[in-house]
Amino acid sequence: MLVAHMSPAMVMKSEESYEDNDEREVYHHQYQKGVKQLVENGRIHTLPQRYILPASDRPIITTSEEQDDDSNFVGNPKIELPIIDFFELIGPNRPQALQSLAHACQHYGFFQLVNHGISEEVIRKMKDVMGRFFNQAYEERAKHMTSDMKAAVRYGTSFSQNKDSVFCWRDFLKLLCHPLSHYLPHWPQSPMDLREVAATYAEETNNLFLKLMEAILESLGIKEEEEDEDEDDNNNNIMKKLEEGGSQMMVANLYPPCPEPDLTLGMPPHSDYGLLTLLLQDEEVEGLQIQFQGNWLTVKPISNAFVVNVGDHLEIFSNGIYKSVLHRVLVNARKSRTSVASLHSLPFNCTVKPSLKLINDANPKRYKDTDFHTFLAYVSSREPKGKDFLHSRKLTSFTSH
Repeated sequence: MLVAHMSPAMVMKSEESYEDNDEREVYHHQYQKGVKQLVENGRIHTLPQRYILPASDRPIITTSEEQDDDSNFVGNPKIELPIIDFFELIGPNRPQALQSLAHACQHYGFFQLVNHGISEEVIRKMKDVMGRFFNQAYEERAKHMTSDMKAAVRYGTSFSQNKDSVFCWRDFLKLLCHPLSHYLPHWPQSPMDLREVAATYAEETNNLFLKLMEAILESLGIKEEEEDEDEDDNNNNIMKKLEEGGSQMMVANLYPPCPEPDLTLGMPPHSDYGLLTLLLQDEEVEGLQIQFQGNWLTVKPISNAFVVNVGDHLEIFSNGIYKSVLHRVLVNARKSRTSVASLHSLPFNCTVKPSLKLINDANPKRYKDTDFHTFLAYVSSREPKGKDFLHSRKLTSFTSH
């Protein structure tokens, strides 16, 4: 499913009916300041036109009249993702756990990771400090607002605020993380403990990612020690590349209460760029949905678990054996929702290509080689939609699989 959007001309035309040019310019500028600022300043009771999706792209939100204000009120059909026990993955039951991991990556593209070893205190502090960042005055948050996709720190709104013709109900803080010694001095200095807390969280999630990737490779039948020294295979010793200089970006998301949640989305359908994403869901407020067997299903949060999903790079590296899956975020009228995603991949200067060990007569090479610069050029030149970038990397002879 791909997101269709109203053109900017359509949006502006609809706004002209009730605003003159000067007022419209002020209103448009207000969108660029983010959803939280819009809500706090405007005390809006209806959704501004700029955020209203075409009818075909709006979510179908079901609620129950019996639910009270304190309930978890997103009543859409749920999906129970496969649960991977990290203790099992690193223990004597590893062979069985690897089979479960392979099944999850191949058939769902998502799984819940429990017993992952990152303490509840580290997780609690990360949620708390990101909540306090978003609760600061706009002037403090705006210090980090930029449209530069390569920036070490980027505060923004929507999905791509310079490209989206219809805005999403979302504010975000993006932090480049690896190497920490390089990026940490650029991170926000307020709240005062943000750098320390976020650095600890970044290090622990990266260590967890590396262990997961070892298991991913083994589940694909690839063992690093068996790889030869073929310099033509850029994926040779992938773990060494990840350990020495893999890329990591953390994204904290804020989805404020929305007056008309059935008309918009917090994030449109998309797949993640990278190998794996480790998502810390809001345990009290649902919102994440994945597309499974043609339906949009809500992922029920599990306490102290990570939602892990396959990224486009892993689909390319596995030559289509593991799939990146479309997912989106719902918003609601009652409660603010926060999440923290940690996206991991190869170093920015590396080329990603299908592993030579996974290419054969039965499974020919299905994807073009790609790199981060190709990705940036693609998303900078157009409005992101669904899995368009990944589809652009498919070899034309193998457009379906």
